[in-house]
Amino acid sequence: MLTPDDVDFAAEEKPFKSSQWQQTNRKYRYKNMKAVLADEQRRLASLDVSPEKVTYFSVDAPPSLRPRRWWCDITGLEGKYKSTRSGLRFYNAEVYDIIKDLAPGVDQRYLELRNANVVLR
Repeated sequence: MLTPDDVDFAAEEKPFKSSQWQQTNRKYRYKNMKAVLADEQRRLASLDVSPEKVTYFSVDAPPSLRPRRWWCDITGLEGKYKSTRSGLRFYNAEVYDIIKDLAPGVDQRYLELRNANVVLR
């Protein structure tokens, strides 16, 4: 018959455990992009960096080779179509039915959100 002393697994030495390991109660926090960029600026200010060296702040990208994507002014989905009467972009025929029934000033308010409105003075 087994006694509790025979089944004491805590007393056995485990080869996979490191004797130098210490548990810490510190919670790791991830830095947001603003903090990462601030750290990078401080690091670059302390170094003597030549202007030709590529950093987060010196990278200039060429224009995209892909065509520009348009978004529906009502739903926010990709808007493949544009209303000729109001200039609003829309996703499908269901959204176009909503755009057709908009009052004259409301369509300008939607266009104002993407800075495409016409201001008459």
